[in-house]
Amino acid sequence: MTQNIKIPIHQLNEDKLKELQEKYPGAEVNLILQAAPGSSLNEHDFWGIIDLLDWEAKTDDAIVRPAVEKLAQLDARSIYSFADLLSEKLYRLDQKEYALHIGEDAWQPDAYFSVDNFLYARACVIANGKDYYEKVLDKPEAMPKDLTFESLLYVPSEAFELKTGKPYDYIPAYPIETYSNKQGWRD
Repeated sequence: MTQNIKIPIHQLNEDKLKELQEKYPGAEVNLILQAAPGSSLNEHDFWGIIDLLDWEAKTDDAIVRPAVEKLAQLDARSIYSFADLLSEKLYRLDQKEYALHIGEDAWQPDAYFSVDNFLYARACVIANGKDYYEKVLDKPEAMPKDLTFESLLYVPSEAFELKTGKPYDYIPAYPIETYSNKQGWRD
């Protein structure tokens, strides 16, 4: 017999688990997590946070600080959603056609290519906002030349740690490392 039980996740503690184990010994659990309405960050919110980057600031940490602080005001699920959206955008840019246009360190056959530098160049595209990101998607030649912005990658973890005081341990929806997008590197 299959039993469907709904329990809000905040009520799922050690006592509740013991109660279920006693009531249903040997049963299997299938978790379906549904975020509460309004508790997740959307595409519009993502770009709004990116727009908070303070390009007048003197250091990369200071540039991202307003975005980190804003994201830390949201719930943890929204921080994870931000990380997922960031990973999706980085993944979309992880293609040879973009790597060919990053300036001096551009991808070349049979030459050293810095996978980290390309990741940071992709982050630079996103850090420059939605309009620039969409322009680059349509026109790879618009990739920034010899510019990177690694600090954007740490916005979700810094926001999570600021909010919770706990270490960030989340794997976003898409891999961000260079060459992860296998389709984008096919000849």
